[in-house]
Amino acid sequence: MKKSVKRLKTYDRIDFDPKEIIAGMKRLKGARRKPTSIALEEDILKELKSLADKKGLPYQVLMRLLITEGLKRLKAS
Repeated sequence: MKKSVKRLKTYDRIDFDPKEIIAGMKRLKGARRKPTSIALEEDILKELKSLADKKGLPYQVLMRLLITEGLKRLKAS
């Protein structure tokens, strides 16, 4: 049975330091990135934007951080 991300116990334990993220964004400014597209349900996008607002980040940056964190966890397991 598949578990949604919200049901995972580690979902609530992802902490990001906004100052560190902003510093990283400035450091990577101009770095080559490949634009991608992803279709998300409206409720997921609203929740993502709300979380990003609480963390003081643009929601696209939060998405990138969550994807990066997820990849690290997958590699570690």
